[in-house]
Amino acid sequence: MFAKGNSDLDLAFKVFDKMPDRNVVAWTLMITRCTQLGYPKGAIELFVDMILNGYVPDRFTLSGVVSACTELESESLSLGKQLHSWVIRSGSASDVCIGCSLVDMYAKCTIDGSLDDYRRVFDRMEKHNVMSWTAIITGYVQYGGCDIEAIDLFCKMIEGPVPPNHFTFSSVLKACGNLSDSRTGEQFYSQAVKYGFASDDCVGNSLISMYARSGRMDDAQKAFESLFEKNLVSYNTIVNAYAKNLDSEGASELFHEIADSGVEVNAFTFTSLLSGASNIGAIGKGEQIHARLLKSGFQSNQCVCNAMISMYARCGHIETAFQVFNEMGDRNVISWTSMITGFAKHGFATTALEIFHKMLKARIRPNEITYIAVLSACSHAGLVSEGWEIFNSMHEEHKIAPRMEHYACMVDLLGRSGSLREAIEFINTMPCTPDALVWRTFLGACRVHHDKELGEHAAKMILQQDPHDTAAHILLSNLYASSGQWDDVARIRKNMKERNLIKEAGCSWIEADNKIHRFHVADTSDPQAQEIYEKLDEMTLEIKGLGYFPDTDFVLHELEEEQKEQYVFQHSEKIAVAFGLISTSRSKPIRVFKNLRVCGDCHTAIKYISMATGRDIVLRDSNRFHHIKNGTCSCNDYW
Repeated sequence: MFAKGNSDLDLAFKVFDKMPDRNVVAWTLMITRCTQLGYPKGAIELFVDMILNGYVPDRFTLSGVVSACTELESESLSLGKQLHSWVIRSGSASDVCIGCSLVDMYAKCTIDGSLDDYRRVFDRMEKHNVMSWTAIITGYVQYGGCDIEAIDLFCKMIEGPVPPNHFTFSSVLKACGNLSDSRTGEQFYSQAVKYGFASDDCVGNSLISMYARSGRMDDAQKAFESLFEKNLVSYNTIVNAYAKNLDSEGASELFHEIADSGVEVNAFTFTSLLSGASNIGAIGKGEQIHARLLKSGFQSNQCVCNAMISMYARCGHIETAFQVFNEMGDRNVISWTSMITGFAKHGFATTALEIFHKMLKARIRPNEITYIAVLSACSHAGLVSEGWEIFNSMHEEHKIAPRMEHYACMVDLLGRSGSLREAIEFINTMPCTPDALVWRTFLGACRVHHDKELGEHAAKMILQQDPHDTAAHILLSNLYASSGQWDDVARIRKNMKERNLIKEAGCSWIEADNKIHRFHVADTSDPQAQEIYEKLDEMTLEIKGLGYFPDTDFVLHELEEEQKEQYVFQHSEKIAVAFGLISTSRSKPIRVFKNLRVCGDCHTAIKYISMATGRDIVLRDSNRFHHIKNGTCSCNDYW
């Protein structure tokens, strides 16, 4: 009564402690209630006491303590595996109750190797119920990269006698979202409607997320509007959807709608809003969200602080990000990794490495993402020996097996430094087959160092794996263009056209007066276009007087030299900088963001512009930040 009815564990424990004669039922009740009320460690401690006092657990006890391990996730996976062994020895492996708990535990504690463990548990169960089916499907979705398996399991489930519930449909819709497969998702949603779950918020929220992750925001909005009853999860789902689809305005408008609805926001709401601001570099919006969360009392929330670190770092305010980090009372691996990533992206490799070593001294165990961040820091600064040392320490010191991303980081590190032969040797000796990411990274390095032979080999390896890889076609085309091989460029572009492969258009944007202004090459759509181009012409004459000379090698089209020079002046990043010069305060840096790698000529021109105007210019491209001041860049021209 005390434990369940009043949720008062203290009183329940007083009664339990005074019992002169306890039995397995009493122990099991306390273990189960501790887990249900959010005290999984207490449940495990009770279980240990129970064993030490000579009591033999039954299937309900084992199910309860396995559930406690599930709540602690990877912290208690080893204990969970020991319990699994106990279950097998006791002959209870086929019990549905214990089986569901074990499947759920392995599903939620998804680390290397556990996928096979919980599939074996599932397959050994003689009978399945909706809980075991849902747990195994959810596990595959959560594991990452196993969404097709999750969908296959769902199809097997609906062919059998056990009907899915709203949680099952929610999980399989998430799998479709992960695959951006909205067509299959719609078929499953039709099934959910037939089962009577059309009005279920859990299913509806997953449908919103599925449409959003498939790039169908109009349908996501319609799904949101059609919900019978919108709750905080519903609002958070659609806010997060707008944020991930780079629509910070839409996310902010929904935030106001939440406030008007009377629904209280939570940490996830602010995390999504901050993510939306960081994706597009909208520092003005980010600062407004910061002010709102201070008023709401979320300034000490760990998740929110981590999101703030990422937002400020990605918006170019690395100092403010570091201030948030230093003021945090409780940091986790995400906090440290976010800070390392920020310094790496801004080109402060030495500081990134210092933070990494402080993290190790603080006994915070780095994860796979941490190593990607610190290896990227080494790559951006050409710290080859340090990179090798860190790469080797992954497995030796922390038993983390390198993933394809880590191999790609090492290829990038070697390739950027010009050690292309060493990079190809590294690729050829990898213990696993290099994927398109590794070869694409190597191809990019070949483009920078004008190695046509190795570049062609890399492109061939990519296209063997995926003939429709757009990036491979573009990088190889650019490599030929830089060598003046226009017939080869034309051949590749023709092939791309036949395969309907579309190159992502270069776009630069800048925030002014809390509004994002976007520019494409030769863009004249802005209301201030005439003033922008007048400023651009003025700056061009001035920087030529300082020694700037247009580098038309970065024009990847066969044009006359005069046309090339005119074309290179109309690149989107130059237009954005010119807009910044006429639209932002001289006391603040001009902050420009670009979706692709910055053009080499633009990088040089912007350095001269900073010298001529005395303005600090911060440029974020797809790879990193460039802090440009008085004609020099933080990247030291190593990018």
